[in-house]
Amino acid sequence: MFSVEVRDHIMVAHSLPDPFFGPAQGLHGATFVVDVAFFRPELTRHNVVVDIGRAHAVLKAVLAPLGYANLDRLFPGEITTTEWLCRHILEGILARRHELGEGADGLTRLRVTLHESHVARASLEREI
Repeated sequence: MFSVEVRDHIMVAHSLPDPFFGPAQGLHGATFVVDVAFFRPELTRHNVVVDIGRAHAVLKAVLAPLGYANLDRLFPGEITTTEWLCRHILEGILARRHELGEGADGLTRLRVTLHESHVARASLEREI
């Protein structure tokens, strides 16, 4: 299985308003490094998985509304955990899949990983 991965980051504010989350219940900032991996079993006729420039542009477009946002205001009523953000970003990339150009139709899997810090990360991997 071939893959291509692109990376960006977002800075957000949010709270996780449930006693389960201990001190993270209060409003706090987070900087996430975001990796998105695109998978396909065979290369395109240009010997790529997908155009890296287009993949990065799609990731930037999906992340743009999240940058410097207070997620509590952007998604009222949601508990915006790192795992929840993985799903939100993955679904945003799938919605813009047509912008990936040649190769998008042969993609079979997508993985989104959010790095909270150098010691913690979460990801979602889905067949498409």
